[in-house]
Amino acid sequence: MAGEWKLPLVKFDTAAIFDKYIGETEKRIRKVFDVAQGLAPCILWIDELEKVFAGSGPDSASVDAGVSSRLLASFLGWMQERKAPVFVAATCNNVSALPPELIRKGRFDELFFVDLPEERERKEIIAIHLRRKKRDPAEFDLQHIASAASGYSGAEIEAAVQTALFAAYSGNQQIEALQATVPLSITRAEEIEALRLWAKTRAVPASGFSARAS
Repeated sequence: MAGEWKLPLVKFDTAAIFDKYIGETEKRIRKVFDVAQGLAPCILWIDELEKVFAGSGPDSASVDAGVSSRLLASFLGWMQERKAPVFVAATCNNVSALPPELIRKGRFDELFFVDLPEERERKEIIAIHLRRKKRDPAEFDLQHIASAASGYSGAEIEAAVQTALFAAYSGNQQIEALQATVPLSITRAEEIEALRLWAKTRAVPASGFSARAS
């Protein structure tokens, strides 16, 4: 996104934001906002949003809930009042862990649901990772590999490509590398289906896969 729009990218490091000393966590999040506004126009990317705000619910431990609630209030206040052109892009793996007030209509311009990649997208993912490894995608049967990778996430496909290239793609080892992985579509089938049901009425599908499944 940042490359496409030719804008600076500010990554919100969720792992580094929390501090054991009282008040330090809040100072850090305010510093992130100040940096983003100073670089505007820019993109502020918050990866794994739930790691920052999941503790703000009533079922969380009291200390974590207190800190997360203050962070949530600070973030929502900044989102509402900011004047600088900062585009906020947030990603989340467990939307059920987020407080409802964070994702209600109006907080973000739009919510997108990214499902498991469809066949066309799997071919693109495979080609991208082959090129990153200095291999020509035209030398491989991308259609066959993409078909075998049905139900795999982008990260699982990347890992399979790396494994298969390490084995020098002798014989059908690109397919064997996929078969050696049990995809999330199987190991976490119930969670994925629940997420699809949630997204059906609350988010815009990021690819044609979800639209056809609805």
